[in-house]
Amino acid sequence: MKMPEQIVAVAARVEQRLADHLSGVRGPRQPPERLAEAMRYAALGGGKRFRPFLLIECAGLFGVKLENALDAAVALECVHCYSLVHDDLPAMDDDALRRGRPTLHLAFDEATAILAGDGLLTLAFEILATPQTHGDAAVRGALTLSLARAAGWGGMAGGQSLDLEAEGKPARIDEIRHLQGLKTGALIEYACVAGAILGRAASGDHMALERFGRALGRAFQLADDLLDVTGDETKLGKETGKDGGAGKATLVAALGVDAARAELERLEAEAIAALDHFGPRAAALIETARFVSRRES
Repeated sequence: MKMPEQIVAVAARVEQRLADHLSGVRGPRQPPERLAEAMRYAALGGGKRFRPFLLIECAGLFGVKLENALDAAVALECVHCYSLVHDDLPAMDDDALRRGRPTLHLAFDEATAILAGDGLLTLAFEILATPQTHGDAAVRGALTLSLARAAGWGGMAGGQSLDLEAEGKPARIDEIRHLQGLKTGALIEYACVAGAILGRAASGDHMALERFGRALGRAFQLADDLLDVTGDETKLGKETGKDGGAGKATLVAALGVDAARAELERLEAEAIAALDHFGPRAAALIETARFVSRRES
């Protein structure tokens, strides 16, 4: 399925704002140029900017303009880019290709890759703490707390730990769903919830976006797992077949391709059903849910 035009348009805005944040010094000290170059290599010039799009679109449900959600979206993308850099390291997934070019530790070196990831993660929270992101300190605090929980030991980092522990071992389906819900799902759910935080949404709206984000995060990971088995490496911009070779715990391995596809259709329907709460306003998010489950890259 072709990427929705809305995602493409938002990606260009996110790319420019991300470049702005990575082009100059925001604090009193000048960063080393090699580290800055590595951070730009990791963050710029590729990627769908899917998570920022989700945040901006969910915030838009409550009348928040793109310009007023852009910095929060960029902060989220910094965390995502950091996670890719660290996941690609030899000690983690040991990947050589990312977005169609050498992974950061090969383009630079391992130490620089680790530090670039650290720098991007820290920059995310610097951006969220800045009044320019939102004039209300309580909103900035809520965004920061939620992102820390989504990215940390009870979220993405915890999921990566479980993923590494599960390599080459039999895993129950509920265990796979749990680790994937942390590793991939937590940041996608955060993107939706952050939109609600920016929009000062009522509790019912907030919970509807939580449900949507949770189902969408699971669908996104399952689609990734299917692409690793059935996808075209030239379209994906990364190696395929690595999960099976590494003995990764995936739903495709546990269920088989046909059953995994059926599960993906179920998750798509679950995500769309969560948006019934918003009526026609959620049309772009419905299209996004369909894109996630039917994409080819």
